[in-house]
Amino acid sequence: MKNPLDSAALDAALENVHRAGMPGLFAEVRDGEQVWRGAAGVADVATGRPVTPDMRHRVGSITKTFTAAAVLQQVESGRIGLDTPVGRYLPELVPGERGHAITVRMLINHTSGLAEYLPYAYPSLKAYPDLAHTGPESLDDHRLTRFDPLELIEMGVTAPAVGAPGGSPGVYSNTNYLLLVQLLERATGTTAEQYITRNVIERAGLRDTEFPTGPHVDGPHSRLYEAWFGMIDPPLDYSVYDMSWVGPSASLVSTVSDVNRFYGMLLAGRIVSPASLEQMQRTVPIVSQEGKVIEYGLGLHPMEAPGQDTFWGHGGTVWGGGALAMTRADGGRQMAVAVNMQRWNRLDSSGKPQPHPIDEALARLFHVAMYG
Repeated sequence: MKNPLDSAALDAALENVHRAGMPGLFAEVRDGEQVWRGAAGVADVATGRPVTPDMRHRVGSITKTFTAAAVLQQVESGRIGLDTPVGRYLPELVPGERGHAITVRMLINHTSGLAEYLPYAYPSLKAYPDLAHTGPESLDDHRLTRFDPLELIEMGVTAPAVGAPGGSPGVYSNTNYLLLVQLLERATGTTAEQYITRNVIERAGLRDTEFPTGPHVDGPHSRLYEAWFGMIDPPLDYSVYDMSWVGPSASLVSTVSDVNRFYGMLLAGRIVSPASLEQMQRTVPIVSQEGKVIEYGLGLHPMEAPGQDTFWGHGGTVWGGGALAMTRADGGRQMAVAVNMQRWNRLDSSGKPQPHPIDEALARLFHVAMYG
């Protein structure tokens, strides 16, 4: 029987991303019992230390699937209502009419209309999404800042709304998930980190996945290089960073193997019930952080190529790092990729990110990983 994983093609596709300008990346692809792991490039541009496939990595908003699964568990137990107004649970955080109009589901699928708080927390990002008038200065200023999640939520809730509750398309916003963290803590009587660790991470049998307790990543890891659209040149290492700017909505540290295991268990109905999984896969159009309209469910989004199977998963970025994990709907094929540089696209004269060879190389890697 032919090995369904073409190791040579995967090795070449990975290496091509590095050659296109990515300092380092690593990945795991699974097909049934077959497993391929690979790495290309360096974890430290100064020393030339190589990346390895078992490195721990900040996986960013991949965390949102964990958070959404935890909320769905509480929906199953009857402590949270998926279509209950959030104002019934958190009236002081989302007061008035919006608290009555925004449901828990709208927070999870980004159709609440609540604005993103990041441009308010980071002064040099105030002009976002007008990238040409943003700057990276406050990213550096806030390396070790301990943000208060309630203050971040207030920034997002009091900012001008980006849409009506339940409107289409929705707009991706971290404010939604910081509210879900507060909701989870109200419902469970413990911290979101503790609940997700016990009921999602440990249930999935993940051994190298945890919420950080400080600004450092424990264990073998890569430095993380932030370019901010060419405004940081050469890119700066932000691997030491206080993750309270996103909290339990995007702060997980994991490995490509653990991330694949998690999505495999989730899609097999072993983290939430099949009925809850069906809700998670019910999508609506939303505007992503990159400004593209994508389909998004409850902490999951699909990827599909014409005439090919649908994959489910999530992407994530932090300052300097990124990851993408996708699992075929039947669980048979999986991909998790981690990269150690972010926002490599420079801006053109109109302020739009220009295409970069890394984009095409990553797209090719994803295609080879998912479809062979």
